[in-house]
Amino acid sequence: MEQKFIPFDLLEKFLVDIMKKAGIPEDDAKIVSDVLLQADKLGFDSHGVNRVKSIYLDRIKEGILNPITNFEIVRESPATAVVDGHNGMGQVIGNKSMKLAIEKAKKYGMGMVAVRNSTHYGIAGYYALMAAREDMIGITGTNARPSIAPTFGVENMLGTNPMTFGMPSDDNFPFLLDCATSITQRGKVELYARLGKDLPNGWVIDENGKSETNSIQVLKDLISGHAALTPLGGIGEETGGYKGYGYATVVEIFSAALQQGAFMKMLTGMKEGKKVPYSLGHFFIAIDIASFTDPEDFKKTTGTILRDLRASRKMPGQPRIYTAGEKEYYTWMDRKDKGVPFTNELLEEFRGLCKSYGLYEYLTLFEG
Repeated sequence: MEQKFIPFDLLEKFLVDIMKKAGIPEDDAKIVSDVLLQADKLGFDSHGVNRVKSIYLDRIKEGILNPITNFEIVRESPATAVVDGHNGMGQVIGNKSMKLAIEKAKKYGMGMVAVRNSTHYGIAGYYALMAAREDMIGITGTNARPSIAPTFGVENMLGTNPMTFGMPSDDNFPFLLDCATSITQRGKVELYARLGKDLPNGWVIDENGKSETNSIQVLKDLISGHAALTPLGGIGEETGGYKGYGYATVVEIFSAALQQGAFMKMLTGMKEGKKVPYSLGHFFIAIDIASFTDPEDFKKTTGTILRDLRASRKMPGQPRIYTAGEKEYYTWMDRKDKGVPFTNELLEEFRGLCKSYGLYEYLTLFEG
């Protein structure tokens, strides 16, 4: 596949400028840009800059995403808070919420913030890593528009609902587990559709419970409700699909019940045939390691666990064993001097954005 790499610094400047054109204040635009670029730096391409137009700019134009973020604390205790994001920028809400959880954890050992009325907040790992950099354990999750069918069901009821953990270690990289509670997520299906690739069997089921693999058709069927993603573990119970279904439900409850926010079919983005804000819920937990043990001792034990796992006996034909966060680190090492990979299709989309928002000075940056 032909690709062009766009340097991170140039792309960041473009992102901030186009978001300002869309009505996002500069400081907030920098946060949104940072979250999106972090996804591409770590290899989470399904949640990176390729979503700028469809998930953010288009939704601002449609009036279902507020470029001005009103971050309101509606309930608070020393170690907890409930936030109403008023359907502002999810990355800004997420950044401020995890900062608040970290501040509380520094004082009381643990901090948790539950959010309602937010929007797509990008890569969940960004917020978990915020805590890890402060010698804390970071945990976050979010609900999303219905995509996953419950075990033995075919109707998309739950979101892909990631439950994400970040922990510091004495390795060159932290432990980072950032994955959906479905086998795949809608962003990955979008990526396959962009590439014209079929999906693997078992990722998506149709209304008869049969596997559906045409990525372009799947995107249409997910929207219309004629297809659903399968939970982690796959179809039925034999390979543990009930486990992914159960964890997706846990995230849904944490993302809605604590803050009395929207859930499941309330998150379709449609009401009486009209587009409306998605009004997502998130949660953010920060755990201060120093409240339990010396942070350096924690990092050493964590690093030893990870190294022992990587040094264990390998399956025949496999060159090595990885631990969570390692591949992301190597992706960053590969991309830090190259930038973000752009397909020809994405380059064309960004040239269109340059013209639509009057940012003609950036056109040459996205030439094929």
